[in-house]
Amino acid sequence: MSIDIPRGTQDILPGTVEKWQYIEQKAREICRAFRYQEIRTPMFEHTELFKRGVGDTTDVVQKEMYTFEDRGGRSITLRPEGTAAVVRSFVENKMFGNPTQPIKLFYTGPMFRYERPQAGRFRQFVQFGVEAIGSNDPSIDAEVLSLVMNFYQSLGLKKLKLVLNSLGDTESRMAHRDALINHFKPRINEFCSDCQNRLETNPLRILDCKKDRNHELMKTAPSILDYLNDYSKEYFEKVQQYLTDLHIPFEVDANLVRGLDYYNHTAFEVMSEAEGFGAITTLCGGGRYNGLSEQIGGPEAPGIGFALSIERLLAALEAESVELPIEQGIDCYVVTLGDKAKDKSVSLVNDLRLSGIAAEKDYQDKKVKAQFKAADRLSAKYVAVLGDDELEQNVINVKNMETGEQEEISLSSFVSYVKEKLL
Repeated sequence: MSIDIPRGTQDILPGTVEKWQYIEQKAREICRAFRYQEIRTPMFEHTELFKRGVGDTTDVVQKEMYTFEDRGGRSITLRPEGTAAVVRSFVENKMFGNPTQPIKLFYTGPMFRYERPQAGRFRQFVQFGVEAIGSNDPSIDAEVLSLVMNFYQSLGLKKLKLVLNSLGDTESRMAHRDALINHFKPRINEFCSDCQNRLETNPLRILDCKKDRNHELMKTAPSILDYLNDYSKEYFEKVQQYLTDLHIPFEVDANLVRGLDYYNHTAFEVMSEAEGFGAITTLCGGGRYNGLSEQIGGPEAPGIGFALSIERLLAALEAESVELPIEQGIDCYVVTLGDKAKDKSVSLVNDLRLSGIAAEKDYQDKKVKAQFKAADRLSAKYVAVLGDDELEQNVINVKNMETGEQEEISLSSFVSYVKEKLL
């Protein structure tokens, strides 16, 4: 009986994994430019962290978390998202005491959600995310948005749309909450059971319902923008001003609601407008989460961040026919003829590798012609041919596979010769 991969997961094989490595390298490069440092948190946390941080009423907590009891009887959850864990680390490691604020962090790694697998959506998926913790300045919101938009563009994506909303501060949200309850309550029985449950606990989440999104009350629901107090309104206007100054196009959508409870003030999504990308167009989501640090036992530490799926990013690149500049060939293939030459190739290839040259040899006793075919399949830039006769003369023939030029050189200068040619 064969054992297959679990549903909603995938093997990332050679030939594809190089694209992941390229994207991860690009993420690290742009984070370095923006002075965001990498953080690595555990793949599982105490369940209470996500209940308190993400929110008891969210779909993530109620329906999607992989939660289990460990041998010590503790409730443990595989992380469904990255922000709560990063803020937990910020609090636990007392990063708020660092004289340089805000603390600017990024992460990349697997997340886990139990949901129906579909195109671009997995139960184990990989996110790249950024968090800036410790500043209430709207310019840091613009900085985070600039980072993610420039990251996508650096990879070659063009058909992008940035959508913004403000969820306001506590006062604004409470006023809007009351208005939503009054709006939906008379006809709430026409909505799905999830929306009925959300009416009193978190009515804002009704606006994010996929089942009832075409209900007529959705179109006439009170806009959060009409309930922003002066501070929230001014904050949102500043964010928009800074984005304009940075020449970053955006749209304001008063119905944009993020699916996690900790968001307030700026909320945003980046969407793909590429033809044929699919029904789910969101590539990235994020926003401000003032108050999250306090919810998990830390001091006041306002923050903002985003997370994006590498899987959906790859799908967007494919939809726009963007080819990443992945170099998959090797530098040199050593072809041997004769037992002594074969024995010598072991140390010869090792010397190449230790000098930083990607090198390969035959391990299956192939004929010379088959070895050349293997070198061709590996897209070798150079092929070095060593026979027993050449070995006796301490020479080796090196062929440039692009130009066809061939040169006989001494074995002692072989490694330095190839290295020089590759420069």
